[in-house]
Amino acid sequence: MEPVFVDDALLVLDKPSGLLAVPGRGADKQDALSTQVQRLYSDALIVHRLDMATSGLMLMARGPRVQRSLSRAFADREIHKRYIAVADGCLQAPADAPDGWGVIDLPIALDWPRRPLRVIDAKRGKPSVTHWRVLGWERGNDTTRVMLKPVTGRSHQLRVHLQALGHAIVGDALYASAPVQAKSSRLLLHACALTLTHPVTGKTMAFASPAPF
Repeated sequence: MEPVFVDDALLVLDKPSGLLAVPGRGADKQDALSTQVQRLYSDALIVHRLDMATSGLMLMARGPRVQRSLSRAFADREIHKRYIAVADGCLQAPADAPDGWGVIDLPIALDWPRRPLRVIDAKRGKPSVTHWRVLGWERGNDTTRVMLKPVTGRSHQLRVHLQALGHAIVGDALYASAPVQAKSSRLLLHACALTLTHPVTGKTMAFASPAPF
């Protein structure tokens, strides 16, 4: 796994769809981005994760001190991520959305009977906010390309929020209907941009990865 960026403090990787971010349970789930990277950089530590089906930019720390610093930056919402997704149907931003950005503000909870699935739940859910903007439409496929900016970082947040709008992400094996799943052999969700303040130098760093779909 060749890093997009590496120095003495951190690494930025471009994870392919279908690869776990960290090892799971069972011998068949030990190959993961983190283990591949740690073969080359033994001090590399996880700071955040991407779903196995999601591709794109992912950050790792080199050593526990930097890991703590980056974890605090994530918790304080000082690290910003953007995603590209292809949603089913013709998605229209609200007419009064500032600069075309809509907001999904729906609490998300673990769906215990069907875990690891998540569900919108006004009583048990944790606050979850996603900003979204339409980039274009593909009339022939009846899909919409959207930019997504998660404010919070709940598991499956972007997938659940778009499903809640009635426009599940194409290729989503967990939250889309069978016909919408069948439109793509992979989940059409990609972490395309990452911006952060370097934990040692204090410089602003921005990384981009074009969507492979």
